[in-house]
Amino acid sequence: MISMVVPELGTWEGKIFVGILGFSWATYMWEEYLAYRQRHVYREKVEPPSELKGIMERTTYDKARAYSIDKSNFSMVEGFCSHIINTGVMLYGGLPVFWSAAGKMSEWLGFSVDSEVPQTVAFICLASAVNTVINLPWSVYFTFKVEQKHGFNKQTPGFFVKDKIKKFIVSQIISAPVVAGLVYIIKAGGDYFFLYLWGFTTAVMLFFMTVYPDYIAPLFDKYTPLPSGPLRDQIEELARQIHFPLTKLYVVEGSKRSAHSNAYFYGFFKNKRIVLYDTLLEDYTPLNEDGEAKQNEEETKEETEGEKEKKKTGCSTPEVLAVLGHELGHWKLNHVLKGIIISQVNLLLVFGVFGSLYKYSPLYRTFGFHHSQPAFIGLIIVMQYVFAPYNEVLQFLLTMFSRHNEFQADAFAKSLGHSEQLTSALVKLNEDNLGFPVYDPLFSAWHLSHPPILERIRALEDGEKKEKRFNFFTNQHCANPTIITVQTSTVPTHQHQHCTHPPAPALYSPTNTNTTHPPALYSPTSTSTVLTHQH
Repeated sequence: MISMVVPELGTWEGKIFVGILGFSWATYMWEEYLAYRQRHVYREKVEPPSELKGIMERTTYDKARAYSIDKSNFSMVEGFCSHIINTGVMLYGGLPVFWSAAGKMSEWLGFSVDSEVPQTVAFICLASAVNTVINLPWSVYFTFKVEQKHGFNKQTPGFFVKDKIKKFIVSQIISAPVVAGLVYIIKAGGDYFFLYLWGFTTAVMLFFMTVYPDYIAPLFDKYTPLPSGPLRDQIEELARQIHFPLTKLYVVEGSKRSAHSNAYFYGFFKNKRIVLYDTLLEDYTPLNEDGEAKQNEEETKEETEGEKEKKKTGCSTPEVLAVLGHELGHWKLNHVLKGIIISQVNLLLVFGVFGSLYKYSPLYRTFGFHHSQPAFIGLIIVMQYVFAPYNEVLQFLLTMFSRHNEFQADAFAKSLGHSEQLTSALVKLNEDNLGFPVYDPLFSAWHLSHPPILERIRALEDGEKKEKRFNFFTNQHCANPTIITVQTSTVPTHQHQHCTHPPAPALYSPTNTNTTHPPALYSPTSTSTVLTHQH
């Protein structure tokens, strides 16, 4: 029989337990309060604001409102159930139960009872399997009920199942050696193991950022070179104009998974690639293996003009260039480099604190480990629980930083002469992805790594007004408009949908709540965490 393992409240363990559990529930209640404020906006803003005249049609506004309400209701129920499960894991000693089961699994496979590395790998596999099973009903409901209802889901049940299986297998293949390396370094690294741990983690991150796009991402989606034509020529010219070292240009068939659009770049030094989702491109037809346009049998049937018009989504060539101007602005303004530096400094801090708490037995006893102090369990406790208050503050600061970067990238695209096209692209993406344009100020400040569309359009327009006033008083054109425009247009106020794409700047990430997602050009409900630009 499973019983509660709450430590005595008068002990250090009890105080730590109450503090961790109390902060967890305080954070949950704060998040629910913010969500309640935003749901109130959804309910009350039945009529489009006057600012939206000429920007969003009434029918699109109503659809976006209904979509946002459904997503909010889903998140409320799913979030409550998840928090109850997490609380139960603490109250009933979930970590020791899984650790004990992993030990038996490791012993059954022939490893020594005292061998911590294989037991940790077994623990990770077991915990991942249980998490996958628990999250599966939610994922099924969101994909085939919420997304399907609003026209975004393109997955068949068979594709969905195969995709989940592949993700789980690939995840275990990747995580097993990494976790084994972490545990080995902690156990054998001596007093300064946290420095070796940081170096190892950094090397692993850079390695996977390099190999993921070429060897892992194609396991989930099909990538093909963008065909020759005006769009490719103009993208290459844009890259030359700002000295972006573009080597390859791909289109990914994201339409098999979802109707949401996206784009990102990746690569190191002089070897960078750009990836566009086919759903981003207004008139894109995928190619077959012979390089010829595919013919979809359903599309060969006769359609009415109204049906054809209804299917018209995506961005035109000038608009695609504008959004790529925004994305390449992240590179030009060193947002990616700054993000990597911040994430690495943060990681070193976390490992340093873990190094000082690694052998602090009350931490382990708080979670039911009275006879052992597994290294990886200690790392989980420190990173997930001890650092919880710090993580919340850091999350908010990174959200502000991300918003600041988005305004800067918009200003950079404007400096290239794409202000009007960027505005129209933002409007189109907002419509195509049913992004609700009105937000509660507190919810927006805490959660949105990308400013709401009205703020971005307003910033672009204000920048143009400032530029006109500047030109009037000086009566001359600036020889380097990029620097002037970026500085004067910057607003210093700075994210899963599950993502299978590498960390690089992205165009759209509708439900970005994970660090694997990049900052995107348009992201109506995204939150930022750490800072590799693609979620």
